[in-house]
Amino acid sequence: MRTSAGLTAVTAVSIALACAGVRARAAATYPRTLVAQAKASSGETSVTSTVRIHIDRLVEPSRRTRVVDGLKFNGYQGFMNALRPLPVIGTISTQKREVKVRYAWETKMDDRTRLVVVSDTPLFFLAADASKAKAGYELTVVELMLDDRGAGTGTMAGAARVKPAPPDGIVLEDFAAAPVTLTVAAPSK
Repeated sequence: MRTSAGLTAVTAVSIALACAGVRARAAATYPRTLVAQAKASSGETSVTSTVRIHIDRLVEPSRRTRVVDGLKFNGYQGFMNALRPLPVIGTISTQKREVKVRYAWETKMDDRTRLVVVSDTPLFFLAADASKAKAGYELTVVELMLDDRGAGTGTMAGAARVKPAPPDGIVLEDFAAAPVTLTVAAPSK
């Protein structure tokens, strides 16, 4: 009996430690801050800046499903209605402005990770007439392809719309200006 009880206690402790180890590895991933060099071009003019993307955690799967279903079944407005009440899980910022992130989701694609980050507020709008541009372009959308070191490239639309993407996600539908290209260096250790 003692041996069986002792083994049961050791097994329970081993499982608890293994689970704690899994949580510790997951917790090391988030919170996460990515610093990207951003470049926007229009004709002969190019502007470069630094964009900081801070994510405390990914959106919960049930909330992600609610947002994606809102988009799938009720279009852009359904997406906005499902996104706006979500809690803030991070920020996207430049030197002069910051917006709150309500959606962040990772998808493994071959040897890279696709990270999509969405704010329900536009970070910027690159257009000659910004007053016309804001109507219907209420999101900031960042899409990054990152390697296992955390380095990668991507795009950011400072004022965007989204549409459903197969099999079960979101993608830029339209944006008011050309997206900003992002380059993320691997974090230094």
